[in-house]
Amino acid sequence: MMKYLNLASILFALVFFSGSLICPDPAVAASAAEINRDVSSALKELYAKSPSAKIMGEKAKGILVFPAIVKGGFIVGGQYGEGALLKGGKTAGYYNTVQASYGLQAGLQKYGYALFLMTDSAVKYINKSDGWEIGVGPTIVVVDTGAAASATTTTLQSEIYAFFFDQKGLMAGIGLQGTKITRIEK
Repeated sequence: MMKYLNLASILFALVFFSGSLICPDPAVAASAAEINRDVSSALKELYAKSPSAKIMGEKAKGILVFPAIVKGGFIVGGQYGEGALLKGGKTAGYYNTVQASYGLQAGLQKYGYALFLMTDSAVKYINKSDGWEIGVGPTIVVVDTGAAASATTTTLQSEIYAFFFDQKGLMAGIGLQGTKITRIEK
């Protein structure tokens, strides 16, 4: 009995610790200026590493950038990050990304991603929806570095392309399914 009590205590502590890292704390939420700085820096780094991302950025109707997402968990997990939508190189709004999950998982990871909105309808969908759950609405293609090398503006046919960057930490899997993106005020 004592063995199960200790295991339960350890499990509870890990879940609580992971949750405290993932859940947003309004007292430490980033300011608009901090988000703008981080988005600009992340996009410059992405463009330096991926010429295809730069080409997409020049053709995109909007770019939604989340420079620092924290994901973690132990059986129950989640992720949270804040970012900005850029249109014509200027900030058009601030957003957060949230995901909750359960299952066989353990670890903590930090990463960023950029969504290149290639059509006016994709931008309109994000602006009109009250929280956008990825997988519902416009189609998204996750671009890996191998595919990015052969992507050209004539082969790009999807509404949204996603690039992941700056992955640090240990957590099995990275994806967008079940992620909800919501406009926030800053």
